[in-house]
Amino acid sequence: MINYNKLMNNLETLKLDKMVNFLPNYLESIKTQDISIVDILYRLTEEEIKYRDERASKIQVSVAGFPFEKEIKDFDFSYQPGINKQQMLELESLRFMENKENVLFVGSSGVGKTHLAISLGIAAAKKRYLTYFISCHDLIMQLKKAHNENRLEQRLKQFCKYRLLIIDEIGYLPVDRDGANLFFQLIAKRYEENSTIITTNQPFSKWGEVFSDNTLANAILDRLLHHSSVIKITGQSYRLKDKLDEIENRK
Repeated sequence: MINYNKLMNNLETLKLDKMVNFLPNYLESIKTQDISIVDILYRLTEEEIKYRDERASKIQVSVAGFPFEKEIKDFDFSYQPGINKQQMLELESLRFMENKENVLFVGSSGVGKTHLAISLGIAAAKKRYLTYFISCHDLIMQLKKAHNENRLEQRLKQFCKYRLLIIDEIGYLPVDRDGANLFFQLIAKRYEENSTIITTNQPFSKWGEVFSDNTLANAILDRLLHHSSVIKITGQSYRLKDKLDEIENRK
């Protein structure tokens, strides 16, 4: 019994929390089942590895900056039949990240672009890929601030280290030429190095207006689209759907 208590103390010191929790049950199983010590140790270590993987995944999701957490399984494909569900499931496998490809969601406000982008982000974070979500406006404001403080290169490196960077809402607010130049530098540095997901309410033909410069807009698009999947979403707003459902439920 003394050695048992010492063993439990050692496991706690090593922070093997799940092994501490499961050890008593597995020791009891020796009395009723023909299980070797090696098998028990294997099962205990499997429990510990599973626990640590799940904990690490939760941490990655929590630090990714998602405004909400929704997955592919939560998306109502019946409401947006124009979206290829099989394509989304393929993207959820994250092979596009292995190939350092980008994903661009194009469509009007409320059709599910951000939901789908976050779904892929959560899938990546759960696989413990360093992932970050940010709106285009906030991203450019951060880059401008870093530029004014003479630490732009440091900030660019920070954004470039993410295996998956999700930039939301390109086109909702205009970007001046200085902002467009900073944005281009980031996209150029990430090009063929790591994956980027974009959501935009503007067709690519209008990005010259969005970024206040046709040349810069074309250079940005050239790098984003070269290795990419473009998903155009047409249909009604989910927000409108929720409102209509609310009205129907009142009847």
